[in-house]
Amino acid sequence: MTIILLAIETSTELASVALSAGERIISRDLSGVQTHSQGLLPAVQELFVEAGVRLNQVNALAFGCGPGAFTGTRTACGVVQGLAFGLDIPVIPVVSLAIMAETVHMKLGSAEILCLLDARMDEVYWAHYSRQDGQWHELVAPCLSKFEVALDYAVSKKLQVVLGKGLDLPESYAYLECAKAEPHATFALEIARRAFELGLHFDAAHAQPLYLRNKVAQTTIERQLQRGV
Repeated sequence: MTIILLAIETSTELASVALSAGERIISRDLSGVQTHSQGLLPAVQELFVEAGVRLNQVNALAFGCGPGAFTGTRTACGVVQGLAFGLDIPVIPVVSLAIMAETVHMKLGSAEILCLLDARMDEVYWAHYSRQDGQWHELVAPCLSKFEVALDYAVSKKLQVVLGKGLDLPESYAYLECAKAEPHATFALEIARRAFELGLHFDAAHAQPLYLRNKVAQTTIERQLQRGV
C-alpha cells in the first residue's frame, strides 16, 4: 500500500507544505508570517491537484510543533487538527529542531548535531541530536537559553552546530563547525514516515504546540534596561 502523508511547517517565517505519495515528494513555500494562515490551505490544495491525490487518501498529517514562532506553531496545529478531525486520521507532531537535524543529515551526512533557532530576546531554542540506526535520539531535549550557553555546550561536546535564520556564530566561537538550515515540511516528511511505520502517531486531540516560553515579548521597561536606559 502506498503511504500518503501531508506535512505543514510554520514555526519560522518560512512556511512550507509538502506531500509524499510513495517515493514522490512535492512541496510549496510561503514567505512571511502574515501569509501563513491565509496561504496554507490554498497551497495544500495545489499539492493535491499536482499529485493527483484526494485529501481523503491521506494516511496521516504531520506538522512542525515547534519550538518556534508562537503564531506559526498555533497556525499549523489548528490547521492540522481541523483536517485530522474531519478526515478521522492521526497526526504526527515533529519538533522543528529535529527537522533541521534531518535537513543537515540529508545534505551533509551529519549525525551528531546541536540545532538552534532564534527565540528572540537574546535567547535561542536548541537541542542535541544523535543519529543511530536510522533514528534521531534526543540527548538534550528542546530547551531555551542564552545563545552562549548553547554554544558552550557545543564546545564541550565537540558538536557541529546548525543555525536557523538570523543566527550567526559570534567571532569567539568562529572555530565551531557550522551549517545553516531552516525547518521545512519536506524534511519533516521523512521523520514522519519513520514515525508512521513505527506506529508513533496520535489522535487529532493531541495535536499541541511545543511551548518553551510563556512570555512572548519583553516589556518596555525590560527593553530599556537591556539598552542601559
